[in-house]
Amino acid sequence: MPRRRFLASAATALVGGRLVNRALGAPLLPMAELNAGAPLIVSTWPFGKPANEKALSVLEAGGTGLDAIEQGIHVTESDLSNPSVGLGGIPNADGIVQLDSCIMSGPGHRAGSVAAVSGFRHPISIARAVMEKTIHVMLVGEGAEKFAAAHGFERGPKVTDGQRAAWKRWKAAKAKEAAAAADSKKRPAKNHDTIAMVMLGRGGDIFGGCSTSGWGYKVPGRVGDSPIIGGGLYVDNEVGAAGATGIGENVMRYCGSFLVVELMRQGLHPQEACIETIRRIAKLDPKGFDLSINFIALDKRGRFGAAGTGTGFEYSVTCGAFSKVVQSPGLTSADIGPLGGNRK
Repeated sequence: MPRRRFLASAATALVGGRLVNRALGAPLLPMAELNAGAPLIVSTWPFGKPANEKALSVLEAGGTGLDAIEQGIHVTESDLSNPSVGLGGIPNADGIVQLDSCIMSGPGHRAGSVAAVSGFRHPISIARAVMEKTIHVMLVGEGAEKFAAAHGFERGPKVTDGQRAAWKRWKAAKAKEAAAAADSKKRPAKNHDTIAMVMLGRGGDIFGGCSTSGWGYKVPGRVGDSPIIGGGLYVDNEVGAAGATGIGENVMRYCGSFLVVELMRQGLHPQEACIETIRRIAKLDPKGFDLSINFIALDKRGRFGAAGTGTGFEYSVTCGAFSKVVQSPGLTSADIGPLGGNRK
């Protein structure tokens, strides 16, 4: 069966794995519908939809692609009810929210990134300033905060009152447990919902951004894939762009977003590239498909797609014709044969 036809049905067996169609309230689009043209904005999770719509409005008002990515992600960073992006995020083990973010411009292949930043509302803007105002790509911790202060970026609390109260409850519960070390390895629910956003502009240029508060109650200083170029985000203006969400450690060890783009370079549709990337990671990783990783992607032709482990995940797509939340395929199988073929 031709590759595109078997991918059109999520109930069909995938070579070396299985596509799962367990809708979470959003449609799973057939391959024929995964083509929107430009402008096109794709982001992770349902909360990406208002961010996409803001980005599109910026483009329609004459803003640049970078303006659109930055202001779109501002929408999610400003939502203090979101426990995984911005200053409303779950703090680290010391009770402080540390934010990570990056931004990429296809033209000029430029990038900026910040990690472990506390007390500033919009790390995506700081990342853009690193790209545009320094010779560096990445600033972290105290250095990034000094840079942000010197450039007058908007400050905010190092943790919200609600998250501080939750952190105190977490600390109290942790102290009561005999196996405190084992407890510290547990991953709280809904703490990995990074916003990654990729965009194809009308002129054919590609941009992307990513922002997160990271793993809830993480070890202070922990940095995941989100601000790592090639890990949580990668943009190639000749090919396309990809972004990731999930457990960052399981993405960054494999340069996941970079791999998605490279597979698109080889001719794969964005959705195929996301699926094949997960298969490749699962083949190499001792956990197989038990990884909690998800990818979004778009290419230069205006095609898009996504895939995740397990039941997949919901992602948001916005273009001139529509704006909606879509369900990705999910992959789950013990048979993780070699990339592009069956296991012998």
